[in-house]
Amino acid sequence: MTSHRLLVRAGYIRRQAPGIFAWLPLGLRVKAKIEAIVRAEMAAAGAFEVHFPALLPKEPYEATGRYEEYGPAMFRLADRKDAGLVLAPTHEEVFTLLVKDLYNSYKDLPLSIYQIQDKYRDEARPRAGLLRGREFTMKDAYSFDYTDAGLDASYQAQRDAYERIFTALGLEYVIVKADAGAMGGSKSEEFLHPTPVGEDTFVRSAGGYAANVEAFTTLVPESRSFEGLTPAEVLDTPDTPTIQTLVDRANSAHPRPDGRAWTAADTLKNVVLALSQPGGTRELVVIGLPGDREVDLKRAEVAFAPAEIEAATEADFAKHPGLVKGYIGPWSPEGAVLGEEGSTGIRYVVDPRVVDGSGWITGANSHGKHVFGLVAGRDFTADGTVEIAEVRAGDPAPDGSGPVELARGMEIGHVFQLGRKYAEALGLKVLDENGKLVTVTMGSYGIGITRILAIIAELHNDEKGLIWPPAVAPFDVHVIATGRDAEVYEAAERVVADLEAKGLDVLFDDRPKVSPGVKFGDAELIGVPQIVIVGRGVAEGVVERWDRATGERTQVALDAVAASFG
Repeated sequence: MTSHRLLVRAGYIRRQAPGIFAWLPLGLRVKAKIEAIVRAEMAAAGAFEVHFPALLPKEPYEATGRYEEYGPAMFRLADRKDAGLVLAPTHEEVFTLLVKDLYNSYKDLPLSIYQIQDKYRDEARPRAGLLRGREFTMKDAYSFDYTDAGLDASYQAQRDAYERIFTALGLEYVIVKADAGAMGGSKSEEFLHPTPVGEDTFVRSAGGYAANVEAFTTLVPESRSFEGLTPAEVLDTPDTPTIQTLVDRANSAHPRPDGRAWTAADTLKNVVLALSQPGGTRELVVIGLPGDREVDLKRAEVAFAPAEIEAATEADFAKHPGLVKGYIGPWSPEGAVLGEEGSTGIRYVVDPRVVDGSGWITGANSHGKHVFGLVAGRDFTADGTVEIAEVRAGDPAPDGSGPVELARGMEIGHVFQLGRKYAEALGLKVLDENGKLVTVTMGSYGIGITRILAIIAELHNDEKGLIWPPAVAPFDVHVIATGRDAEVYEAAERVVADLEAKGLDVLFDDRPKVSPGVKFGDAELIGVPQIVIVGRGVAEGVVERWDRATGERTQVALDAVAASFG
């Protein structure tokens, strides 16, 4: 990533280990600027700042079930007394316990509190520098209310604050419906910055629907009548272990009676996945989906969370001889093969498009044979439905607002209505107006501070280096003294003093015996948006002002430099 390369080259960060970085002075200044914008908007939204440790006891996470749910992504350790500890991936549990410790009445609510703190997740594939690291800085806020209406109001206040934050940072954003994942809760929305290099895919329609692909729901076709449907028939289909070979064979040897050509959409593909649960158990699950669709692994990870997912191995198939690779199906002439009633006992779930009355070509669980006209609901019954098929451009939006298009984006913020999951698990209750104990309802709101820094760097650069927007630049002005004459350096010091007296942050390059070319190259790499060059023009009483973003250079009177900044 360009941002990673430039932040390292320009001396903002330094790698310590995969996904772990040290922050250098320039990087800390930019990070502080972003945090200041966030803090101002959190205060405007009525939130108070606190600060928790990153190292926490494991028991609160066990109480909510997330100690297991997070699986290998959570850093776990023990102290010298063998007490279990974690490096917090998020802090919902301890925020909940803090409020439980301090408050007991509805009169204390609503309450919104937040922190800016480092988080830790043992990413399987840390990459792209700050965009996906194992240690990262996050602003996480939490709201506490005793009514659902109160939660709605707190959620909206935070959501509005996020829009103001991203506007102040100059970041384009799209708000999309999202999956809550391990956080839980009833409502979840992501703020995504659209960019071709984004790691997230999202969909949107012209009618206003927007969701990430994990949260996209298929518009389910209506069920069909069984009346008039021909019986299922097992036919020879040798050497057809793939969908394409099956379609070709079907059209050549078993053409449709109505004259239409068979397509991949007429076939039922059965994919075998192995699910490894956090507790160590492993099970196979077979998913039936239209043959013209592929499995989206991100959607599958969400659908089967918190299990880890992989394709079934040869060892898995050896343990289940009833699964005939290349010819797997839910039914054979002897009866059900998959599902609760099946001979294999393996769970069988299907794509939502596999509705009762729909007919399919699918495996007959015998080498070289497929069954034609197998009807869902008549010939086989699934154990449920699952949303793991790829989403494609042109698919209908679930709200009826038209076909969707696909785009790429990077997550910059996430807001959740957690509801009462954490409060119930940890016993957070308050007395309401009638003196009755009620469970508190919560919201959680996160912004990735270090990720945003990297995204801004990704957006604002050229072939020479970074070009920071003024709102987050490490300094307002970069003053460069060039040449060897003492008069030049004395003049540069006066310029710096005038600029600082005006309230501007100034980076002063007064390195002796360094060529102007090196100093200019460093200035372009560092990316302070305004540069003042104090050099040979001092003899005529002028300096050069250089706009890093536009490249424009203008001469300014030596005693009017500060005034030129408005």
